[in-house]
Amino acid sequence: MDKWLWAARFFKTRSLAARACELGRIECNGQAAKPARELKPGDRVRVANDSGVFEIEVVALSEVRGPAIAAQALYRESEASRAARQFAAEQRQALHAWDPPPGRPTKRDRRRIQSFRGRD
Repeated sequence: MDKWLWAARFFKTRSLAARACELGRIECNGQAAKPARELKPGDRVRVANDSGVFEIEVVALSEVRGPAIAAQALYRESEASRAARQFAAEQRQALHAWDPPPGRPTKRDRRRIQSFRGRD
């Protein structure tokens, strides 16, 4: 499992993939997966990592990490999973949609900032 997750580029290292398995962030066919679990084409895998939650189906196996195009050929992501990740990304962007004021703060602005921080 950990080698395939690494080869499919869900994690940068095999040790990160193994750690995710140990923490229960990887499920295979509805059950928590251990790092040494054997995969076969057709398995349904749920991967929770920094990029979001992926609901995928294993299409091919590989023990070698190749280019991104080859890695994407190893699995097929469900449309529901793709839509959920897109929605979550939009929500995160909406939370951080703050436009800083243009240019440097004026002397008056600096004084307001200092008084707000309690540094009279």
